[in-house]
Formats: sequence, C-alpha cells, structure tokens
Amino acid sequence: MRLLDRYVIRNFLQAYIYCIAGFLSIWLIFDVSDNISTFIDEHFGFALIVRYYATQVPEVFIILLPVSLLLALLFSLGRMSRANEIVSMLTAGVSIPRVLAPLIGMGLLTVAGSLALNYSLAPHAEMAKKNFVATARSHQYSVQGQIFRNRTDARTWFVQSFRPGHDVFNNVQVLQQDEHDNIVTNFLAPRAVYHPETKTWELEQVKVVHYDDAGNITDEKMYPSLKIDNWSETPFRLGSANVRAEYLSFPELRQYLHFNSDFPVTLLAPFRTHLQYRLALPWTCLVVVCIAAPLGIGYSRRGVLASVASAVILVFSMNFLTHLFLALGEGDRISPLVAAWTPNLIFALIGLYLLYLRATNREGLRFQLAGGRRIFAR
Repeated sequence: MRLLDRYVIRNFLQAYIYCIAGFLSIWLIFDVSDNISTFIDEHFGFALIVRYYATQVPEVFIILLPVSLLLALLFSLGRMSRANEIVSMLTAGVSIPRVLAPLIGMGLLTVAGSLALNYSLAPHAEMAKKNFVATARSHQYSVQGQIFRNRTDARTWFVQSFRPGHDVFNNVQVLQQDEHDNIVTNFLAPRAVYHPETKTWELEQVKVVHYDDAGNITDEKMYPSLKIDNWSETPFRLGSANVRAEYLSFPELRQYLHFNSDFPVTLLAPFRTHLQYRLALPWTCLVVVCIAAPLGIGYSRRGVLASVASAVILVFSMNFLTHLFLALGEGDRISPLVAAWTPNLIFALIGLYLLYLRATNREGLRFQLAGGRRIFAR
C-alpha cells in the first residue's frame, strides 16, 4: 500500500470510528432509557443485558453504517481540502479517482460487513428481543393459535402452541383432504415432535379418524405413538405461516419461498422483495461513497457548505426512495428486483456523474434566486 493510501485511509478511519462510536452511544443511551424499567422489573442481570444488546447491535449497525460513512467522508475529505492537501496531490500528478481509490476500497469492506450482518443476525434482532424478555419473565416465548395450509399436499394444520426454532408442537390437529377439499383423515394429538435426522413426524397419544366422501366417520383408532415419514411439512414451514418478511434471514426467505411456492403471488411479494433487499441494502454503503466522495472534495473554501448540504440531501433522498420502492414491491406493484435495486442504481449513476464532474473540474447545475444571487452550485 502506498504512503498516500495509508494517509487517506488513516484520516478517514479516524472520523469513521468516531461517527460509529458516537451514533452507537446515542442509540444505547436512548434504548437503555426506554428499557431500564423492564430490566429492573424483570431482574435482568448484567450478563443478560450484555447478551441482549449483543443481539440488537447488528440491526443498529445496518442503519448507522451508511450515515457514519457519509459524515466521515465529508469530514475527512473536507479537512484535507481546507488544508490544500487535495490540491497538492493533484499538482503532484495524482488524479481524483486515484485519491479516492482507498476510500472506495473502504466502502467495499463496509459492504462486505453489512452483507454478513444482514444475512442472518440483523433480521433476527426483533425475535431475539422477544425471547430475552420472555426468558427474564421465567417462561418461554411461544406462538399461540397457528394455522398452516399446505396447498400442494392438501393438508391443514391447527397448532395450539409451539416455540419458534424448536421441534415440539402442542395440541395438534391435522386434516388430510382430497382433491375436492373433502376431509379424508383427521389426526388429533396433544403433542407432535419432528425428528430432523429422519425427517419424520411423531404424533403422541394420537387419535386417527377416517371419513367417507359424505363426511361420515368410517374408522376411529387411538395410537400411543404414530410415526409419519411422508409429510413434507417442517417446523420452519409451520412457524413461518404468519411471520413477517423483514424478520427472516436470507436462508429463511429462500426456504419460505421454496416451500410456499403455491401461495398467491400477492402473499409472496413481500418475501421476494425482501430477499432481493437483503442483497441490495449493503450496497447502499458503496453508493454513499460515490455520492459523498466527490462532494467532499473542494478546491477552495467557497461552496463547502453547499456541497455538504447536497450530499446529505441526496443520501436522505435515496433513503426515502428506497422505502418507497420497498413498499411498492411488498404491495406487488412492481417486481422485487426493481423494488430492491432501482434506488441504488439511480443514485450510483448520480454519484458517478458527480465524480466525473469533479475529476474533470467541471460544474454542474446552478440554482439562483430571482435577484441573481447563487445559492447552490457544483
């Protein structure tokens, strides 16, 4: 690594770490203030509090990394510009893209970190919060009154309660139907256990009732234990019947779409959109670099405030557009691919255009008041 790269990265990292630490401290102060009464009432120990916040930090990092990246770039490049260091680099024959190359590399590293966090840890933060509160109250968090319809195999499940992520289901009723939705067999069991190693369901103290085409009972038997190895349902499929797409990890979204491909398109739209969004969101960090880097460089002290304001406005406009397209995708108004990637593409092109203007020392659009006084310029 060249001396120039180390110098630019050192200036950037100093501001970047301060921004991350500052935003994280502000979030922590406000969150502790909101939850301190719960911690005290439920007798949270220090170790449990630390574990609780360890599960929440990945989700917070996903939110604060782009903003921290924006402010760190504007600050570090602005400081170097005010000290005429950028001008000295250009005079020495170093181009603007070459000056920004290590910062783009830092942006790519941030993208990689965001991808890792957004793959599984960040989406599970909300569920982890519920589990911690339930554990502190000396009971296990469970889902009550779950209904699952397997359209492919014409089977309907009614489950009184179960714990997410576990293989035991309490008070289960399974209705096996024919192609005309007539009930053929009814399984009633106080407890159902799934064995993942053999992909087998075991129904304990189960009552099996058979019906004819008219709905009359033809046979009724009790079994201490009944093992069934031809059911395609898994605990994840049963538990994801009414789960929200934003709380599923990338593998869980893929699994949900694979097993529930027979669902209506409108019901699958949020899950398809968030599957693409899991991949698109981390690349926002690189888009922020493309926008903030050229606007953070100034050849004079004039126009610095306008450049900073422009960068902030563009990034927050991108955030607004991202949520707008995400809502359109969840509502099946546009395709998931378009919903997840279009904002990144639009603002990446804007950032590359700004970089081109800065590299060629050209000016963009100017806006003037009625009296002719310029208020914004590039």
